Amino acid sequence: MITVKPFFALRPHSDFVKECAALPYDVMSSDEARVEVEGKPYSFLHIDKAEIDLDKSVDIYDESVYAKAASNLKEFEEKGVYVNDGKKRYYFYRQIMNGRAQTGIVGCASIDDYLENRIKKHEFTRADKEIDRIKHVDTCSAHTGPIFLAYKDSASLDEIIAKETEKTPLYDFIADDGIRHTVWATEDASVDKAIEDAFASLDALYIADGHHRAASAVKVGLKRREENPSYTGSEEFNFFLSVIFPSKSLEILDYNRLIKDLNGLTPDEFLSLISKTVGTVEAYEGFEPYSPEGVHTVGIYVNKKWYKVKFYDSICKEGSAVERLDCAILQKNVLSAILGINDPRSDKRIDFAGGIRGLEYLEERCNQDMVCAISMYPTSLDELMAVADSGAVMPPKSTWFEPKLRSGLLIHKI
Repeated sequence: MITVKPFFALRPHSDFVKECAALPYDVMSSDEARVEVEGKPYSFLHIDKAEIDLDKSVDIYDESVYAKAASNLKEFEEKGVYVNDGKKRYYFYRQIMNGRAQTGIVGCASIDDYLENRIKKHEFTRADKEIDRIKHVDTCSAHTGPIFLAYKDSASLDEIIAKETEKTPLYDFIADDGIRHTVWATEDASVDKAIEDAFASLDALYIADGHHRAASAVKVGLKRREENPSYTGSEEFNFFLSVIFPSKSLEILDYNRLIKDLNGLTPDEFLSLISKTVGTVEAYEGFEPYSPEGVHTVGIYVNKKWYKVKFYDSICKEGSAVERLDCAILQKNVLSAILGINDPRSDKRIDFAGGIRGLEYLEERCNQDMVCAISMYPTSLDELMAVADSGAVMPPKSTWFEPKLRSGLLIHKI
């Protein structure tokens, strides 16, 4: 049984919504954010990355950054840039990118569902990143960035989404990057009840993106429980802001690898070792960069040439569901065994590029600071959910979701 509640949203006045809506804090550097907010005094980045309003000498984890975020949020509210919604509601959030739409329900998920693994994870989190968002949420006393969740199948929820999104939206705008964002709100208590009941009939939700935000929101909730020992469980800090999509509407893009050196090997020696131990190697004669057509196939760009590598069946059948993922096979048999890159989270000899950048970006990097690129076939939602169901975690950098949810459209005060 899953609990998802409606909530009192703090949201932009319609005059400011396009300016307020911002990409997540963790997809850009502070310097990039400073450029992004030029001419945008009400961009949500002034809250999500408040260091941009302080001197560059200030550490991004300094306490003054979190205080500035809370101050900016209060100022935006006092100026009427943000307004408090008059009632508890669910919302519907649609994004359209390159003609493909995905529509999710915005509500507040339960920290108990997270703690009891009804909200399933597929990634490890890093303590330093958690601490940052814990301080941000706690100081602002608000969830400012939604967690990206998915459900497997619910005809009831799909039907509600289809019906409610035929109505007049609260917001409908096209962002500077060409992605369309549309938001609706429920108006009828019977619809709210139907949504709550439909979620209650589910066994699980899955974190697609936002593991650090989810873990941080939960830890703030636990902190507040300790500070309020007579809590009832209905307080807002027991729930965290989420956008919950049907998994069939989501798309995972490729998450590609860039290698700084070949561990002392020449390109020919590197390809020869792959041929001997990992898979067939075939020179690619196409005019475009090689994009793998299916699972257990990768592209390798080295010495200004693309090669198609098809993993041997024997290594594709070894181990658990996680170990049979392409990124795990690549890590074990190529990155670690041949190149000596044993910890991709920390090794400076490897970098990663989300598929949104395009494969031409891989070639550009190999002409600059890298010597080899590896193009991947995207991990599927079914693979992700199978790993989460097994209680395991995905290898690092195995999924890249697009489009990214915008922060600042709906805020949950705790």
